[in-house]
Amino acid sequence: MIGHEASIPIITDTDIVTARQSARELAKNIGFSSSELAGIAAAISELARNIVSYAEKGMIYIRLIQESNKKGVLVIAEDKGPGISDINKALQDGYSTSNSLGLGLPGVQRLMDSFEIQSEIGKGTTVTIKKWAYE
Repeated sequence: MIGHEASIPIITDTDIVTARQSARELAKNIGFSSSELAGIAAAISELARNIVSYAEKGMIYIRLIQESNKKGVLVIAEDKGPGISDINKALQDGYSTSNSLGLGLPGVQRLMDSFEIQSEIGKGTTVTIKKWAYE
């Protein structure tokens, strides 16, 4: 199973569903519990929703990974949108530029074992997350 991957273009709401389903299909084969699978799907939904809402289009890459005796899933959400002007603010609960609850990126960060974000104004944003399957 290690090395399997999916690349999903994100343009519409339907693509968000496709990304969630792709992640669940890949990740269920390496020992994630149903609640962990739900968390992975929720994180991908949020990242893909941000692409549709703020950047209009982008990509979600999902890959099964292995380090030592750990297996997990790596997700990269990438867009060429407007970028995030203040990453620290964007990672605070309650901060929103779209009148939402502002729980998106902080929620993704809490759900995953690893969270990295890079963003440049006018060039886009890349979020890289990992979740390890604990047996």
